[in-house]
Amino acid sequence: MEADSERGLDGYPEEDLTNLVCQEDDLKDGEMKAVEVGDAKVLLVRTGGQYTAVGSKCSHYGAPLIKGVLMGDRVRCPFHGACFNVKTGDIEDYPGLDSLPCYKVTVKNGQVYVTVNKKSMMQTKRMKDMCGVTTDCKHTIVLIGGGPASLVCAETLRQNDYKGRIIMITKDTLPPFDKPKLSKAMNIDSSNILLRSCDFFQEFGIDLWTQKEVVSVNTVDKLVKLCDGSLQHYDQLLVATGCRARPLNCPGWNLGGVKLLQSYEDAKEIHSLSVGQKAVVIGASFIGMEAASYLSDKAASVAVVGTSAYPFERSLGPEIGQMTMEMLEEHGVKFYMKSGVSEIRGHNGKVKEVVLKDGHVLEADVVILGIGVIPNSDILQGSGVKTDSRKAVIVNKLMMTNIPDVFSAGDVTAFPLTIRKDERVSIGHWQMSHAHGRVAALNMLKKTTEIKSVPLFWTVLFGKSIRYTGYNEGYTEIIFKGAVKERKFLAFYIKDDVVIAAASLMFDPAVARLAEMMASGLYITKAQALAEDLSWLQM
Repeated sequence: MEADSERGLDGYPEEDLTNLVCQEDDLKDGEMKAVEVGDAKVLLVRTGGQYTAVGSKCSHYGAPLIKGVLMGDRVRCPFHGACFNVKTGDIEDYPGLDSLPCYKVTVKNGQVYVTVNKKSMMQTKRMKDMCGVTTDCKHTIVLIGGGPASLVCAETLRQNDYKGRIIMITKDTLPPFDKPKLSKAMNIDSSNILLRSCDFFQEFGIDLWTQKEVVSVNTVDKLVKLCDGSLQHYDQLLVATGCRARPLNCPGWNLGGVKLLQSYEDAKEIHSLSVGQKAVVIGASFIGMEAASYLSDKAASVAVVGTSAYPFERSLGPEIGQMTMEMLEEHGVKFYMKSGVSEIRGHNGKVKEVVLKDGHVLEADVVILGIGVIPNSDILQGSGVKTDSRKAVIVNKLMMTNIPDVFSAGDVTAFPLTIRKDERVSIGHWQMSHAHGRVAALNMLKKTTEIKSVPLFWTVLFGKSIRYTGYNEGYTEIIFKGAVKERKFLAFYIKDDVVIAAASLMFDPAVARLAEMMASGLYITKAQALAEDLSWLQM
């Protein structure tokens, strides 16, 4: 039912549209409803006795938030875990960059009305207000790396009225882009994966230096040295250099056609080399499996070589590993597990065969490596910045290193994980890198903020998404709900009679609910996981 939109009849200006969307007693506290006001899709929420209204689609990939999880004043996306405040629309956890539009709610005579501006009716996301750079501010912050940690750091600085110079330095040819898509859609056009346009960086005074590489850091004089020999001063520094793919250490590793998937150009080249050809994927990691899935209907053949019995066995367990292996086998992918590579043979400098340790010889026109990563911390040698045994940069909960004014964020770090009683961990999740960047920026500005995000991860195989939350290192038991063989399940990872992580397929929004419970400081017990009644999950 639409209210009259003429001023004087109901008090609303002509540029606004107001609809009656429900009765006041239709929703109880903690309930949501999807409503429409004209062409605007709106999420109506009742919490703390009050009605609020925000955009209904997650700003990350547009997932319907009505299917998500509402706890307190925030809603969590059911698919990838981004969180939004339902009163302000502001993004509070990641992935994604933008907030939600916020709409006026009026309750009159037991009826609930939502008002939307006609000009912004089709907007599904909102960029937070940001300032620009001013020439009279001589302070400079240098961000090394062009991933989400650097980008969110830069945006958070500008959102919090930092008007000094921001320089973002990246080896990539592109501005910050959606890297998880590279292994899922290798032939994607670059314009479809940019996180922000080039104009964005100019508008908000963020100096973006692409195709430039920092080779060393002088923390005494506060200088970074670039590969061309030039020096750049900083007042504060963020090291967000990520990780690089681990190369294969065997004869023939440097033959033509042996590829690491690290950049946009790598993805395009792997696609072009593989079409109609024989592809061999070394490593049954998430990257390896996504690459095999993508190539299964493009290459003449796809083989996967892994050292464990099943893919993901160490991370998700043998049951889920076996299921994913069967999914790929149904699409013609062949597996050679419990083996490794002893040699790669070529002809005229190009790969032709992959020789396995068990004696199998696989024909190959292209080889894709997915055997782990190495933190990009080499530039810190001699800087005094502490790293751990893996060469990950050690930070505290404020994303500070041991050197004043040097921060670090993203995959390159080892940081204290709140849900594991501040155990120091390295977690290469896209979502976590965003959170690191925000926390680093706020602490650069002396707005003390600790990293408290709960890890959340997803992988996509043939359109099916396995979602994961928590940190399951050291788990001793897996409790399953549903059936892995039927490809609809929820898995609880148990340690010391507590759920420390969960994974799911076709069981939304269970993982989002569990992530939000963990973020709220709630412990989920083994007894809860074992119970036939899962009403506590509020599915």
